Order: sequence, then C-alpha cells, then structure tokens
Amino acid sequence: MAISASMVKELREKTGAGMMDCKKALTETDGNMEEAVNYLREKGISKAAKKADRVAAEGLTYVTNEGNKAVIVEVNAETDFVAKNENFQNLVQKIAGYLLAKEPADVETALSGEIENGTTLEGYINDQIAKIGEKISLRRFEVVQKDDNAAFGAYLHMGGRIGVLTVLDGTTDEDVAKDIAMHVAAINPSYVSRDEVPAEETEREREVLKQQALNEGKPENIVEKMVEGRLNKFFEQICLLDQEFVKDSDQKVDKYVKSKGAAVKTFIRYEVGEGMEKREDNFAEEVMSQVKK
Repeated sequence: MAISASMVKELREKTGAGMMDCKKALTETDGNMEEAVNYLREKGISKAAKKADRVAAEGLTYVTNEGNKAVIVEVNAETDFVAKNENFQNLVQKIAGYLLAKEPADVETALSGEIENGTTLEGYINDQIAKIGEKISLRRFEVVQKDDNAAFGAYLHMGGRIGVLTVLDGTTDEDVAKDIAMHVAAINPSYVSRDEVPAEETEREREVLKQQALNEGKPENIVEKMVEGRLNKFFEQICLLDQEFVKDSDQKVDKYVKSKGAAVKTFIRYEVGEGMEKREDNFAEEVMSQVKK
C-alpha cells in the first residue's frame, strides 16, 4: 500500500514520533493506523515522544578526529546524572563517529540519515530514550577540515561540560593546538582576531567608551586617545590573539602561537546548555505535592 504524506502527518499528530519513524511504522503495518500506533509504542518511540516537551539542557560535548577531518558535537539530556552514565557517554561517542563519517549538512539531515542496519539516527536516539528514560537530543555539531600542514586541538573540560576544537595552520603539533583549545575553554573569546570583529560592534563599543569618558569630565581633546586605549582592553576581552595566554600570562596568545611557527585558523567552543532555558527543580515542593495526594 502506498503511504501518503497525510497518513504520515496523522500518525505524527497521534504519537509525536518523527516523520521517518512514522513512515516506517505505516509501511510495516501496511497503512493500518491503529497497528502503526502500536508498532511505535512497542518500539518505545511513543514513549520518547511523550518526553519531547521536556527541557533537555544537560548533557555532553565531545570532539573526535580522523585524518584531516574532525567533529565537535553537543548532545543533551535532562539531568546531569544521566550525562555521567556510561550508556549516554557511549551514545554521544557513537553519534560523533556517525557525524564524522557522514558529514551531514545540518541536524535535520543528520537525524534522517542511517546510522546502522537501516535505523535512522532519530530512531536510534529514540531507542536510547526508551532505555535511559530521559529526553535526549542532538543539539548541534560542526565538521571541520584541515590540510596536511595543520593540527587539530581537542579539549574537553569537566568530562565534556565544555568542548573545544581548534585548527592551527603551519604546525602539526597537536599539543600546541590543544594548549590553545584549553585557553579557549577557560577564557571564552568570541573571535580569533580583531579582523573578525564586525565593524558595527567595534563602533558601538567606541561610542560607549567615548560617552563614558565625557561623563567622567575628561577634556574632549584627550577623549579620543583614551577611547583607543580602552578599546584595546575591549579587544583583549573578546579576541583570542590579544589575550594573555592562560598558561603563561607574560605573553599574548599571538606571541605564543607565532613562537611555534603557527597561526590560529579557527576555534569552536561548545558549553553544554548555553543559551537554553534550564529546568529548575524544587524538590521540597515536589515532595509536598506527593504528600498531599
């Protein structure tokens, strides 16, 4: 029986399962809606769907590389407890390996791709949700390429709460690249160099600093020099190469990297749950609500 888009849509609305899982369920049950619902329940996918509205802002980052290709990924769960679970850690590593091998364009493409034995990544994650009992989601990833005369630096802080991937040109020394990754994890710069800072961001900061100096009663004829001096401090806060190297504060990152005959090409820094609304549990209220029932 031909499975129409409207049938897939109806099953998704009934179960909350993913499109590919719904299509597979309908195909396996020859288009029988009721049997398809049961099929998804038996596979644990409906159980996963029930957790879809929960907040998953914990989890892990992970970095891996092979040859001239590397990937950094963030996978979320609901609690830090699950993030420390060996099964969840293995799941994150398996997803990273899949992403490195397949290089999907985005999360949606990644989820619809086959990870093993005809199972999509979405289906595989749903199976793990049924086993682990928490909402799990692939939040983001990036696959990075380098040439032969370059090095990847990988660093995971606090077991993966923060993950950093760096690429250094002009060296194949991974220890140097890792030093820069550690610095990025600790200091959290926004850009590699001043050249990357958008002109409007620099101009906005310049205007703020100018107004601050005028409000302090500084003479206008020295305000411009003061602003340029303070602007250098601004760049030191946001630009990697302008920052004091975390392992040797007597030199800037730029000087350290150049002393190794290298140049920072790029960096990616993921911090678990950054920018997400985290669930705040009130266990006292939760216990009291159970007592009152």
